[in-house]
Amino acid sequence: MARRGAGYAANSYRTDALVLRTYTLGEADRIIVLLTPGHGQIRAVAKGVRRTSSKFGATLEPFMLSRLQLVHGRNLDIITQAESVSPYGQRIAQDYDAYAAASAMVETAERLTAAEIGEHGGGVEAGSQYRLLHGALAALARGVRAPRLLLDSYLLRSLATAGWAASFTDCARCGAPGPHRSVNVTLGGSVCDDCRPPGSATPAPGTVTLLAALVSGQWDTAEASEEASRREAAGIVAGYLQFHLERRLKSLAVMDQSSHPSARQHP
Repeated sequence: MARRGAGYAANSYRTDALVLRTYTLGEADRIIVLLTPGHGQIRAVAKGVRRTSSKFGATLEPFMLSRLQLVHGRNLDIITQAESVSPYGQRIAQDYDAYAAASAMVETAERLTAAEIGEHGGGVEAGSQYRLLHGALAALARGVRAPRLLLDSYLLRSLATAGWAASFTDCARCGAPGPHRSVNVTLGGSVCDDCRPPGSATPAPGTVTLLAALVSGQWDTAEASEEASRREAAGIVAGYLQFHLERRLKSLAVMDQSSHPSARQHP
């Protein structure tokens, strides 16, 4: 990494980056939150980007994959050049469900790669998180799969990459071979009858099959699932995400969680 405080050339670096979020700064600038394959999460200033004459154009909008030249700053890095690599944002914005799913994806990625996550984030697995998000946004942009299935698969895989892998086949507590009829998000997924604590969910068998398919990327199985199983699985994934992030994502509520009833609970 270049030495801060040295000359321009030493402090300048180039990287591909996915745009996660933007914030208004002053009259014409923006703070851009980026995820990169080699530098983790970066917060940088794009000067003059809000002016109609800005050279950056749409390259620094959310969901875009751009190639950037940056300079290390004291608090925030500065973007000096930007060129579009893949205009995922333009394609995703044309579909409401895809846009809502992408918003939840980038909010999750921002949270998992933030420094305050500690041992489960902070750039340690940022390269893997970058590649995972890149693939998910590319799939959304292509429109090849249902946005909600892509989102739930991404959420489970991103949590696994951060160190919170869920199991929906073997028992998450003792490892007994499954499938098992009960799910407990605090224990990490499916649990056998011996390990099942009170309050565990008992989703439909098709829901458990779908969850296992989403974790492993078995898309033929996932796409053959029924709508009821998809709704129930979405509720379980949302609960699992909220448990580990210790907060509810604002963007996930946009996916109309009220239409996804929670898995049946039995004492």
